[in-house]
Amino acid sequence: MAAEKVLRMNPADHEISYANNSFYQKEVLMKVRPIVEEAITYMLKKIGVPTCMKVVDMGCASGPNTFQAISHVIDTVHGLCEQQGLKLPEFEVLLNDLPENDFNSVFKSIPDFYKQKGDLVQERSFIGGVAGSFYHRLFPSTSLHFVHSSNGLHWLSKLLVGLENNKGNICMARSSPPNIFKAYANQFWEDFTNFLSSRSKEIVRQGCMLLTFMVRRNPNPSHEHHCLELLAKSLLDLVAQGIVKEADVDSFNLPIYPPCKEEVVDIVEKEGSFEIKQLQVFVMDIDPLSRDEKVRNKEFYMKMGNNIANTFGAGLEPILCGHFRDAILDELFRKFASHVADDPNRSMHQIVNLVVSLIKK
Repeated sequence: MAAEKVLRMNPADHEISYANNSFYQKEVLMKVRPIVEEAITYMLKKIGVPTCMKVVDMGCASGPNTFQAISHVIDTVHGLCEQQGLKLPEFEVLLNDLPENDFNSVFKSIPDFYKQKGDLVQERSFIGGVAGSFYHRLFPSTSLHFVHSSNGLHWLSKLLVGLENNKGNICMARSSPPNIFKAYANQFWEDFTNFLSSRSKEIVRQGCMLLTFMVRRNPNPSHEHHCLELLAKSLLDLVAQGIVKEADVDSFNLPIYPPCKEEVVDIVEKEGSFEIKQLQVFVMDIDPLSRDEKVRNKEFYMKMGNNIANTFGAGLEPILCGHFRDAILDELFRKFASHVADDPNRSMHQIVNLVVSLIKK
């Protein structure tokens, strides 16, 4: 099973589509808006306003979030140009994801985006798609000004194999043996180094990257709770019922690695092409809608469990279906929602994120 065939979000026509179940990702974008504005302001002070500003959203997925990110970049540049009496540049906007991504729904959303932004932006923005892994070169040398990626870089470039001793787990977890931690960490080191090296060739000097992705609080991964442990528990429930083979669970390891911030800093410094301008770690509820609920009763927790199950399902169903089969998915995520609702550990309902602003040296 090739990673590029299954590492994708559910398409727009799916019952549990990413477009309709990515409110958490939208909230992350909202959280980092001030840092995006600071990064663009700093970059344009260094390089000036280009005639054509080339912007990339890497791991764009499908649905409205990529247009929210791009809209914010354009609005920030527009505001700076108005303040300084400068002409708004043209924008070449490139939306990147793996080839199996639902690009059709992305492209169908472009007319609505133009309508929302108005004639000036429509006349000066040109949007296209680029299919391919961001762990490789994708663009011409020194052609990009601003690279954005949100909720993408914790996904590894490949499915890890030979980790059958990670019994009872589906990713790096508290009970994983030391070789599992090492295998995941080594793959992230290789992938993130390749990502930085590729972008260093594509971004102009003093150009900027704004990256947001899942991390962990503690450098020691055996001390970290994560909601994916409850998904593993749900799979083991299906093993107990004879629906799933235990060997299939043992051979399944999600290509997701949340590094600690120290790892990220270390890799950036060793690769050497970028300067860290700003770095922050923050925690977000996976179901941000739950913060508005005043009554925390059984109904509330069931609703929260279903929302979190849909959020994970929108991103994990393709890879789960590729390893197991689609017939188990409904029952699997019903159990997952129930385990989330029943778990009192608040950290299981949250994700730790890192946002880092990088300047090309």
